[in-house]
Formats: sequence, structure tokens, C-alpha cells
Amino acid sequence: MVKIRIAAQEDLVRIVEIYNQAIPSQRSTGYISLLTVDDIQGWFNRHKPDFYPIFLAEKDGKVVGWNSVSAYREKRLAFRFCAETSYYIDKDYHRQGIATQLLEHVIKECNHLQVKTLIAYILEHNQPSIGLMEKFGFEKWATLPNIADFDGKEVAHTIYGKRIY
Repeated sequence: MVKIRIAAQEDLVRIVEIYNQAIPSQRSTGYISLLTVDDIQGWFNRHKPDFYPIFLAEKDGKVVGWNSVSAYREKRLAFRFCAETSYYIDKDYHRQGIATQLLEHVIKECNHLQVKTLIAYILEHNQPSIGLMEKFGFEKWATLPNIADFDGKEVAHTIYGKRIY
């Protein structure tokens, strides 16, 4: 059974650990070097429980994944009802439905968070994430061709979107 809750400062180390697992794959993020807590502290501070939260998935008392709801074009208030979602799952818990549960939770929370449109930026070769987005009715809205470069291999960045309400 997975429990979903809001992240707290003391969870930041675990959030970074999970995120850093994704970096070497060159499939889930544009970062190419591992991050530290100091690197993402500012990002974490911009996520408030009542607006732009970070949701954690716990299994057997252990944080096994997270999903953030982030501002899109922060401070440009015409975009205030649009948010970006990003999720990362501990490598030992992949393919157990945790990302599905987190995304389902985020979508349910959108009304409370006043998010009318949810978007996700996905590297084009990340088929599991594309499949998850499509499972929830997200559509491919844009492609930024070959803007990510991983050791000479160029990859497009795609934008998936869903109108929530």
C-alpha cells in the first residue's frame, strides 16, 4: 500500500537521492551531473503545501517516489492556472504503479490547487513517461527538436499537456 503525503524539509535528502538515480540514464532529466541538497534547496523552497506542493509516495515507511507541482512561467500571472508536473521513482520501485498513483493524486488535487492546465516536459526517448502521460489523457502539445545533448546524442524535448477543468 502506498501512502501519499506532502514533502517536508527533512525529506529533501531522499528527494535528491531519488532524483540522482535518474541522472545517469540520460532519459528522465536534462541534468548530466549529480545534484546536492544545496543545489535544489531554492527549488524546494518555492514549493508550498497549499500551492505548488511536492507529493511523496511512501511504501512500508520509506519514501519511494515524488511528484512536484511547479509554477509555469513563474511571476507571469497570465499563466497562474497552469502548472508543470514532474515525478521520479526510486529505481527499486519502478513498474509498481507508484508513478500512476502519484500522478492520479496530483490530477485530483488540481482543482484545490487552482490548476486548470497541467503540463509535463519529457525527453522524447522516455517512453515509460510518455505512456503514463497518454494513459491519463495528456496529449503531445509541442516538440523542441534536438535541444538536449547527451555526450553528442541529441534528443528532443516534448511537452505534454492536459486541460484539467
